[in-house]
Amino acid sequence: MTSATKTTALTRWLQTAPAPLFVLYGGLMAFGAYFAMYAFRKPFTAASYAEVGDWVVDYKIALVIAQVFGYALSKLIGIRFVSELPGRWRALAIVVLIGLAQLALVGFAVVPAPLNIVFLFLNGLPLGMIWGLVFGFLEGRRTSEILGSILCASFIVSSGVVKSVGKWLMLQGYADEFTMPAITGLLFAPLLAVCVWGLTHLPPPNAADMAARVERAPMDKAARRVLFSAYAPGLVALILLYVMLTALRDFRDNFAAEIWKGVGLGEQAALFTLTEIPIGLLVLCVMAGLAIFRSNRTAIFANLVLIGVGLCLTAGASIVFYLGLIGPVLWMVLLGAGLYLAYTPYNGLMFDRLLAATGKVGTAGFLIYVADSSGYLGSVALLLFKNFSGLHLPWVEFMIGASALSGVVGLGLLIYASLYFSRRFS
Repeated sequence: MTSATKTTALTRWLQTAPAPLFVLYGGLMAFGAYFAMYAFRKPFTAASYAEVGDWVVDYKIALVIAQVFGYALSKLIGIRFVSELPGRWRALAIVVLIGLAQLALVGFAVVPAPLNIVFLFLNGLPLGMIWGLVFGFLEGRRTSEILGSILCASFIVSSGVVKSVGKWLMLQGYADEFTMPAITGLLFAPLLAVCVWGLTHLPPPNAADMAARVERAPMDKAARRVLFSAYAPGLVALILLYVMLTALRDFRDNFAAEIWKGVGLGEQAALFTLTEIPIGLLVLCVMAGLAIFRSNRTAIFANLVLIGVGLCLTAGASIVFYLGLIGPVLWMVLLGAGLYLAYTPYNGLMFDRLLAATGKVGTAGFLIYVADSSGYLGSVALLLFKNFSGLHLPWVEFMIGASALSGVVGLGLLIYASLYFSRRFS
């Protein structure tokens, strides 16, 4: 069962509500819940921590590595936790996990550097499971593409918004670099509470949903092993591609402050938000458009085509910027659009359709978390490479080179995966 089992007047109304109203309600609740989660994860990246001395690793890189490593470990835990957790416990799990993340931010504020690095690890450790818990309310429905696309838009827009809020708090003198993350989280706590409460009132998928998308149920270890091994070659290729996309997307997101500074626009707090809004709207519209495909097989390949378009845009934007044909703001918008067009299908929509095409009872959360855990370990690897490789490229040049290379290698992996799944689902 995808949502809570309780029946309320609101749940009964949603069961019979017109599809547009149901999508609007469910999409906004999911959007708000995950949007609020980002306020507990990303605001610290708006600070440069330039006053803190460096040790073996640049202090900010150490903070990002600590949080991302905790986040990656959380994804590994989530492979089992998210896929086995009964729906009635999802909302409580979300609140408890984000509460633990906020306590870690308080520790980050009160413990001096560099000892406070450990609190960023503790902050990331619970947050990696939130996506799967929120998506669990949405998957397995005929409207999952539209609901999922609204949810996906949240992590595109929210990162910029919460960093703008964090930057504003520092510029106005309301917080310093260490207290700002915890204060930003508190500001978004009411939104989190309202939206998680709203999600608990979503009714489970009905009979028509299950006929179109297969019944969704918790998966034990044996069921997970059977599903993955049945499609291992194609899944491994897609996951390797996702590792590169996650590392690149995370690098752009975590070090946006340094990249903007590198192009001479480091003091404009609004840029964090203004460049992400058009990206979020574009991805929302494109991903929602995938709902027109009734055939699960066709929808899978539409997702793969979208990933290919995103890879081409990612590499192309960096190349034309390097050649001086476009300015830095347009480059960051196009780069972000390409990355998110390629990255977003992995966050539920493609795997939701893939699971439906297999005809197996289970949850898309399992496949999402196998990919995510690998992806965030790749993000850590990229950061370690940047710090220890001896390749002392400035932030902007490093971003250009990494995105161009990832576009080329990623297209090769995508072509292989497409050929594999075309044979399996023919």
